Formats: sequence, structure tokens, C-alpha cells
Amino acid sequence: MEDYIMFHPTPRPHFLKDYAPPGCFVTHVDMVVKLHATTTLVETVLHVTRRGAGPLLLDGEGLELISLAMDGKPHVARFDDGVLTLTDLPARAFTLSITQRCNPQANTELSGLYLSNGVFCTQMEAEGFRRFAFMQDRPDVMATYKVRLEAPEAFPVLLSNGNCLKSGRTPDGYFAIWQDPHPKPTYLFALVAGDLASAHDSFVTSDGRDVALGIYVEKGKEDRCAWAMQCLKASMRWDEERFGRTYDLDVFNIVAVSDFNMGAMENKGLNIFNDKFILARHDTATDTDHINIERIIAHEYFHNWTGNRITCRDWFQLCLKEGLTVFRDQEFTADLRSRAVKRIEDVKTLRARQFPEDQGPLAHPVRPQSYIEINNFYTPTVYEKGAEICRMLLTLAGTNTFRRAMDLYFQRHDGEAATVEHFLGCFAEASGRDLRQFARWYDVAGTPVVSVTTSYDPQVQEYTIHLAQHTPDSTGQTNKPPLHLPLQLGLLDADGKDVPLLTRENTAVENGLFEFTSATAQLTFRNISKRPVLSINRGFSAPIQLKTDATEADLLFQMAHDTDSFNRWEAAQTMARHLFVAAYKNEAINVSAFAEGLALTLQNNTLDDAFKSLMLLMPSEADVTAALAKDVDATRVHDSRSRVLHNIALNLVDPLKVIISTTRDTPPYRPDTASAARRSLRLSALQLLSHAVPHEAIAIGRGDIAASSNMTVEAGTLASLSHLDDAVIDDMLLAFYNRHANDHLLVDKWFLLSAARPAPNATDRIAELTRHPAFTYKTPNRVYALLGGFTGGNPAGFHAADGSGYALLADAIITLHSLNPQVASRMATSFRSFAQYDAPRNKKARTEMKRILAEPGLVRDVYEIISRTLA
Repeated sequence: MEDYIMFHPTPRPHFLKDYAPPGCFVTHVDMVVKLHATTTLVETVLHVTRRGAGPLLLDGEGLELISLAMDGKPHVARFDDGVLTLTDLPARAFTLSITQRCNPQANTELSGLYLSNGVFCTQMEAEGFRRFAFMQDRPDVMATYKVRLEAPEAFPVLLSNGNCLKSGRTPDGYFAIWQDPHPKPTYLFALVAGDLASAHDSFVTSDGRDVALGIYVEKGKEDRCAWAMQCLKASMRWDEERFGRTYDLDVFNIVAVSDFNMGAMENKGLNIFNDKFILARHDTATDTDHINIERIIAHEYFHNWTGNRITCRDWFQLCLKEGLTVFRDQEFTADLRSRAVKRIEDVKTLRARQFPEDQGPLAHPVRPQSYIEINNFYTPTVYEKGAEICRMLLTLAGTNTFRRAMDLYFQRHDGEAATVEHFLGCFAEASGRDLRQFARWYDVAGTPVVSVTTSYDPQVQEYTIHLAQHTPDSTGQTNKPPLHLPLQLGLLDADGKDVPLLTRENTAVENGLFEFTSATAQLTFRNISKRPVLSINRGFSAPIQLKTDATEADLLFQMAHDTDSFNRWEAAQTMARHLFVAAYKNEAINVSAFAEGLALTLQNNTLDDAFKSLMLLMPSEADVTAALAKDVDATRVHDSRSRVLHNIALNLVDPLKVIISTTRDTPPYRPDTASAARRSLRLSALQLLSHAVPHEAIAIGRGDIAASSNMTVEAGTLASLSHLDDAVIDDMLLAFYNRHANDHLLVDKWFLLSAARPAPNATDRIAELTRHPAFTYKTPNRVYALLGGFTGGNPAGFHAADGSGYALLADAIITLHSLNPQVASRMATSFRSFAQYDAPRNKKARTEMKRILAEPGLVRDVYEIISRTLA
């Protein structure tokens, strides 16, 4: 068509303040998709209603427009900057018939419709639909869909959203007709076609409806679906019982594919998963894999209500579905497993992934005010910090009021594209609270720092806590106002019991909760006969950095006696971090008291194995770097931390050996909480023991691997020993690869384990592995395993003094950016903490980032990340 003119888009920001609803809304789509590897034909009939003035704007990218008609008559349109603009529209409702063509086989970006390993698959979130068909590709346009899929003989399984109305043979292959009665935005559309195997089950909802469940996988892997099916059914039941949400279609299908940019996608009724989060068998998946499968299946299923039935008005509201759904999947795991352990694990994740983002050049609010590429805002801030905001609402409102607020949210906004204001409005109404100050959490970037000092007056028997909060400046935000911080606190007496909280000021500290809303505050507690030990921010009730005047004696006491499990663990982490920082600074340290405290923890039979395992896992090199904050020498961090670990382990050899002698794994393998906790404790003990007696630990590990038939022991043992610079470990890793070279998920594990090896020649090893026959830049999981494992799990290697790690990453990003912009931009975030390091490293990192920016045709995804990091 003469009016179809291609225009190459340039990076330009989108702003929340510019949001405006369209004048036209597509309300229903009739679609025929004729699948072909290189020339898939998509025929759509868009039913459009008018709700305002202006043209109809349809997004499109990389499409060949064949024909365009309005109400059955040819229509002229203008195409530029990725938008098809239609004018001369009727004042009433009308139809728009469009035929377009796309090339799935050439789609290496894995966004839109692509062909991978003989399977047609879609990924439409966030803006992939425009690479499949012309459409209003925005979340506030919600339409119902009826879809006819047609495919050649090689693709007998044809799946899409909703319920299947009809399927059968065609002269050349197969067809299926799917109808989704629930309005949805384009990002929730999905289709899959392939020669797939499947596992099936059913679920009876609380209102008595039968739902057919299906999990589709590559042939030969259907025996790895049982755990995923069990997790799906548990998720469906839990959402009914905890949130009153029942499923709403006749069928729920999951498809597992090996090439997928994300972990999974919640498309309505047809969830598409990265197969690492579906496939599990005792000899191929670890306990961590089983738990991740359980969590991610729950997450995607819970999106059916928090994301699908109620979606986002615009992409700036992304936290409204992702943060809320992360909170829901966290609660699911806490209810099924150990709530205390789950809370610690979630905070570890937050600190490892989100805190560095908050403290670096990529800091942004949970609800950002602008973006260039929305895929770059699928961040830990949106997900993990977004979940923490929901948790604070639960803390402030209480369980019953929280449920009433959620019920009101579901009732009021079902079928709508909502905003953060809609969500908070339901909580304000249900609780009777003014949440205007609390709402700042969505719009202020950075992690609040709370400083705590204490004093005790034995004459009047009063204990005073002085509090001060501030949130550090970040790009575009300075002089930030105080936030609403729910601080759960307690005072421990000499026996480790909580004392009554009677304040002199009659300040409300009901059930140990203090709502800290000003820049400073003071709490004085009366009738305190002896100086207590303060336990503050219990359960990590607010996502803050806490600075206290706690002494070593206080921390040791909390390790042994705190009634809050999180703060018991936090005391150990704080004390260990102090030791690592002091060693880095060449200050004298004494690890004996800390080691003795750990030994007492290990001997405490009232504590479960999973908690003990977490107590044995010391702060990481990244944790130490964050504590040092600036001018950091990564090599020195690694070496000084290793020395301290050696000394701690020497003090604990006997109790660690007791653990190892009493936790040997015996078949059959079970992924239950107690069995997983026992294996975790053994692996944590082995890892710490290896710092004291490495050759003895290696011998134990080799024996465990030889005797075991499950992947937890095999891969977990290698992970526990991989820090050792010993040729035996290289031999063990090679043996692992040789055993599992035909299983792509286990090859990914091998790359990940290899990437973490911190030997002096780490960069050379990673460069060599990028040339390994099993490595490919076209598979996201392979890139994340090797390069992500290197940049995230091997700080001393990535931040090598000669800059070789930075150069390696820059080379990879330059290779990746034209193949898969999303993967390239995620790898680019590895530079986010470069400013913490010393001047020579800082300079080398900047040089490599500037080299990336100079790359001709650099995609906007990478441009945005690197330019913001360098700003």
C-alpha cells in the first residue's frame, strides 16, 4: 500500500503526566491466524467504539500490511514512528478489517510471535502484540477475542486464550477455534502451536465447577510435569481460601518452552513458562528448583485476578499487578512452608537485587514517572519493593481489614484497568485511614535510612529510643519528605522475654507497632527495671536500612534469644558483616564470640533446620561491598572475607561435622519442607566447613555425589565447593557436564556453577566458555546462566582490577543487542553498582559503557540502561 511508510523510531521518553485515554476503543477482535515459519498471515476484524474525539492509532512494528478496510471498504492510513494513524472515522461504532504478515522464524527478540525449537510461541508483554498485528497495544484497551488458528501437519496442538470451541483437521493440517469471554489487553493474548506432549488433571472449584488442567511440554518430558501440576492445584485452592478468588474458565493450560525472555507469563487461561520453572524430577531438579516452580506457578496463576481480571491502566502502574502478585505468592509459600524462613529469604532477595538498584544510578520509584523502554522497568523495585508496600499495608491494616480492602478492590474494579490510587482508595475506605503520606512509597525512589540511638535511666527506670529517618537523594529527587514507616518493635529482658511496652508519652505502640511518620521521633518506655535489648523492625516490617547503636553483646543476645526469628537472623548477619568490614580495613577482629553464638544456634533443638541453614550462610561479597559503599577494591573484599570465613569455620569444625554426620540424605527423594530443610542445612554446613578443611570437605562432597540419586545433592554440593581454587573442583564440574550434556536445563546449571568460580583467571574462563559448543547467545537461559552468573555471582572476577570483566560484558551486550534487546538490557544492569568501586575500576567500567553507547544502531533498551547508569 502506498500509504504504508516505514520510519525508524528514536529513543524518546514516555511520561506518566501525559497519560490520556484514547478516543476509540477496540472492544472485540475476530482473528484468523494462518501459521507459517516465515510468512504467518494474521487476519483481524477489530470492533471499535468511539468514546471521544481524535484519530484511531494502531501500533505496529516489523509488519507487512496487506490490506485495510473500514466497514468493508478500503481505507487509507498513514504509518510513521511505529503507529498506523486512521482518520475520517465514523461517529458511531465501526469495524476495521486488517490483513498483515509477520516472520516468526526471524524473530530472535522472542517478543511477539516467534518460532523456537519447532514450536510457535508468543510473548506479548509488554509491547509484543504490535510485532504480531496492528492494534491498540496499550493495557487500558480491553477486548474480547475469538481466534481461529490454522497450522501445517507438524503443529497438531493449537492453543490460545479462553475455552476451545472446536478443533479438527484441515486439508493441509489442523485448526482450532478459541474464545475468551473476558475482556483483556493485548499483552495477555497468547497462542502456541507445536507437536507437544501433555499431562492432564482436573480441579473442582469451591463453587462446584470442573476445570480441565493441561501442561504441555516437549515430547519425552511429560514425566517431569507432576510436581508442577500439584503446585497448580495447590495455588488454585489457596487463592479460594485466602482471597476468595475462584477460577473463571473451563480450562487452564500451561505451556513450557525453552526459549523465553522471562520466567513465565500469565496470559489469560494459557500461561507460558520458561521450562526451567515447570520441569522437575528428583534427578533433574533441586529443592530450590521445586520451590521456585511452586512459587512461580502460584504467581502466574494469582495474576488471573491481580493482573488479568483487574489490569493496569498504563505501564506506569505495573507495580499494581506485579508487586501485589509477588506479595500474594510470598504469602502462599509462607503458608505452605515456614513463614519465618520465607520472610528471611524474601529479605535476602530484596537486599541482593533491589537495594543495589535503589542505591545506584538506576534508582526509580515503584511507580516511575517516565521511561524510554517499558521492558526496562520489570525491575526488583517494581516487583520486590512493590510487594513490600503491600506487606506494610497488611501490617498497618491487620489481617481482617486487609482482606476487606482486597475484597472491595476485586468487587469495585473487576474488568477494569486500574491505578495505584484505585488500589489505595479501597484500603483507605476499608480501614478508615488517611493514606496520603503512605502513598509516597509509590513515588519516592530510594531506600529510607533509619538511625536509632538508645539510652537507659536506671534512676527512673526509663528506656528511650531516638529515631531519625531520611531517604538519600537520587536522580531527579532531592530533599525527600518523611515516609510512613510501620516499625514493629520489642524490648527483651535478661531472660529473652518481651517486656510490656508502656510509654511515658502514651504514644501508640499497640501490639509492638510504632508508626514512624515524622523526620525524628522519641519513644520513652517506663517501668523498665534493667536495661533491655532493643529488637526493632521485627519481621522486616519496613523495607529500610537500619543503623543502630547495638553492641556486640546485644547482637549475641539477640542471636540466642530474640523472639522474632528475623531479628535473630539479622543479628547474626550484622555481626558477621562487621567482622568482614573490619577485616577489609585491616582492623583487629575476634571471631570466637560470633562462632560460639553460631554453635549455640546449631545446638538449639527448638530451631528448625532451614533456619539453622540460613544462620550458617554468611553475608556475601556484594553485602560487604554495599556496607563499604565507596572506593571498594573487589579483590580485597574477596580475600579479606575468605580469611574471616576461614577463622569462623575453624572455630566450628566440630559442630559442622556433627551436622554432616546426622543429615546424610537417604532415598526416596521428597521435596517436602522438612526434607528440603535437612538437605539445605547439610549443604550450608559443608560450604562453611570447606573454608576450614577444604580437602576433607571435598572428600565428603565427592562421597555425597557418588551416593546420591537426586540433583539437590549433586548440584548443591558442587555449589557449596565451587569457591575452592582446586583442580579437583574443575574435574567434578567436568564430570557433571559429561553426565548431563543432553539435558539443556542441567547444562545451564553447569554454566552457572562454572561462572561462579572465583579463581584469578575468572574472566579468561568465562570468555572460553562463551566459545563452548553448548553456549549460544540466542537462548536467554544460557546467557543468564553464564554471563549473569559471572556478573552477579562472581564479584571479584567481574570487577577484576584490569577491567577485563567489564570488557567481556560489554562485548556480550554488543553481540546481544541486535539479537535480543531485552536480554541485552538486563545484562547491562550489571554495571549499576560500578560507582561503589575504586577510581581505576570506575574509569574502566565507564570506558566500556561508553563503548557500548558508541555502537551503531544501539537499541533503545540498552541505550536507556547505559545512559542512565553513566548519568
